[in-house]
Amino acid sequence: MHNKFFNYLRYPLRKRMRREETVDHNIKAAWHSIARMYNQQAMKYDATMSMGFVLLNINSDEGSPATKIAPLMGLEARSLTRLLKSMEEKKLIYREADKNDKRSVRIRLTKEGKEKKERARETVLRFNNAVREEISEDKLMVFFDVLQRINQIVERDNIYEKVHN
Repeated sequence: MHNKFFNYLRYPLRKRMRREETVDHNIKAAWHSIARMYNQQAMKYDATMSMGFVLLNINSDEGSPATKIAPLMGLEARSLTRLLKSMEEKKLIYREADKNDKRSVRIRLTKEGKEKKERARETVLRFNNAVREEISEDKLMVFFDVLQRINQIVERDNIYEKVHN
């Protein structure tokens, strides 16, 4: 597989390629593995990976405006609303009117929410430490650079303007 991938790099204009040779497939496959691992850990604490990410994005002391959480997670507001409702039912969070702006709602952590946030933080740190034990800092820096460049390519939003049939 490794050699096949690098052989592909020599001939990037090929019309057909196997899915294992595509950038998006490899990113998606890696993310699905990570998500599955996180969800397995979260299930041990009657939670989900998404709940853990929400907890990690809520300020433990002051809470966070509901409108700020969705963009941090790359979620649509509707999806976040359902997730917050579920987390409220599990007594992980509660909503509170913002003291400075009564139109705004802050999401605050309950005691149990703070405990689960700490578990989520530990889970993320353990995964990152395991990766850093196996992959050199140099390779990780190249990996992060490549991902940033891919994001820049996507953000330019002109990829398909150059396509010629």
